[in-house]
Amino acid sequence: MNDGITTTQRRNLETSPLHTTTDALGPEKMPSAAQSTDYGANVELVIEPKSGWVAVDFRELWLFHELLWFLVWRDIKVRYKQTVLGVAWAVLVPVFSVTIFTVIFGNFAGLKNELPAELIAVYPVYVYAGLLPWLFFSNAISVGGQTLVSQRQLLTKIYFPRLFVPTATVTSGLVDMAISFGVFAVMMAIYGVVPSPRIVLLPLLILLAWAASLGIAFTLSALTVTYRDFRFVIPFMVQAWQFVSPVVYPTAIVPERYRYFYALNPLAGIIEGFRSVIFGTPFPWAMLCISTLSTAALLVYGVMYFRKTERRFADIA
Repeated sequence: MNDGITTTQRRNLETSPLHTTTDALGPEKMPSAAQSTDYGANVELVIEPKSGWVAVDFRELWLFHELLWFLVWRDIKVRYKQTVLGVAWAVLVPVFSVTIFTVIFGNFAGLKNELPAELIAVYPVYVYAGLLPWLFFSNAISVGGQTLVSQRQLLTKIYFPRLFVPTATVTSGLVDMAISFGVFAVMMAIYGVVPSPRIVLLPLLILLAWAASLGIAFTLSALTVTYRDFRFVIPFMVQAWQFVSPVVYPTAIVPERYRYFYALNPLAGIIEGFRSVIFGTPFPWAMLCISTLSTAALLVYGVMYFRKTERRFADIA
């Protein structure tokens, strides 16, 4: 061929999206039959990213869903790789935290005296019930918020739905939570705590904790790629968030006129829900409804902000 293009290559070129794109140039700019042999040399194709908010391509997510499970399994395997104690850290961290919180906040600060009389004696179990969702949440946003930066080599080499990266990190944390539940069951047996019939609602509360963690992880991971300052902001934010969540104290100590505002913290309703289904205390319907709406808002915003900034990840990661 005099233009260096084989017959097969010419056929592919004529049926490619590039050929269709030239229709948008208008009849006056369309190449003639004679010019068509120089088609590849005369037409300039400009590919530009979409501007503004970008919708989630659920069909694409489903096509790649097997990759998501692979990433989750990979995160589970590497979480405790090259550690001496391995998965035992999933047991030691909550146990040490309960011990410290019970001594400092329960005994020294006297926060256990704010509990109903029947719960004072089981204050360690009460704290552990709050730590279960809190440790999952804090680990999810700490690791998930920096997961795009830590996996920049993966982002710059192949294409796949970027939403899977923080999703896999957050979802793999459910394994640690499951292990912690085993320790919690032993502690309940030791203290003679019998879960209430509302324990059947526990999966819904775990789903809420997962959704809240995912929404914040999406936002923080996208922000950290653009502004590396967030690598230092996230640890401070997690520490501050713990004190505004009812991990070591009941929400009863929050003045009643501020409780609806306090419930905007997703962890407020989730932690109180955990304790209610375990100890049989009154279920915090109003607080949980507000926290659920807050969680939904965080998740929707996180996904939309992630999709809006996703186009720049490969260039700046």
